[in-house]
Amino acid sequence: MIIPSLDILDNNIVRLYKGNYKQVKFYDYDLFNLAEKYKLGGAKILHIVDLSGSRNPKNRQIKLVEKIIKKIDLPIQIGGGIRSIKEIEDLLALGVSRIVIGSSAVTNIYETKKWFTKYSNNLVLAVDVVYRQNTFSEIKINGWVKSTGKDMIKLIYEYKKIGLKHLLCTDINKDGTLDGPNFNLYKNITRKFYDLRIQASGGISSIKDIENIKCTNVSSVIVGRALLEKRFNISEAIACWQKE
Repeated sequence: MIIPSLDILDNNIVRLYKGNYKQVKFYDYDLFNLAEKYKLGGAKILHIVDLSGSRNPKNRQIKLVEKIIKKIDLPIQIGGGIRSIKEIEDLLALGVSRIVIGSSAVTNIYETKKWFTKYSNNLVLAVDVVYRQNTFSEIKINGWVKSTGKDMIKLIYEYKKIGLKHLLCTDINKDGTLDGPNFNLYKNITRKFYDLRIQASGGISSIKDIENIKCTNVSSVIVGRALLEKRFNISEAIACWQKE
């Protein structure tokens, strides 16, 4: 599945370069018109990253999320600084379909496992990594500014034990670069976790990238900047993904 992504910072559509808030690019799109365009182009779900909430949970753009859900008839997957069961349940009550959990899955693993046990169909484990050639892929948290020293594979196994279904993996050094995805990273993950619904994120720049990433056996690919900069449109991406 192709999942279009919109990163929102202070109500603006943006892209960060490798997650760096000091390297932010603003896009002059109407958020609701663009989301509707993705829907009409065939998208089945929309991925929203609340960058304001990721940087500071007190600044979560909850009113904007609520407005998106009301105006756009499309399932919403959202991430960005979600760190409590109350936030999860509030978002589900608003109508969010899936919620991405990243930092808390590393820093508060005991409690977070309870969330995944209770809401396994609605939660996505996010591992945002600095990839090091199949040996050790270090997870970063808190908007990718804090190193953890923790390995991606070990963490995924921890959550797989309690029924993990959805995994989102982002190569930080590829995100927002248009340099192409890290195919080796996703081949490595899908070999080890073939029964998970794995979403790949970071670096997609062309239809050729989509053709090639299908060979890694990921379930979905998140596309952000390439769509915003009209490298291809959502219909072309979906047609490529569906083509045998």
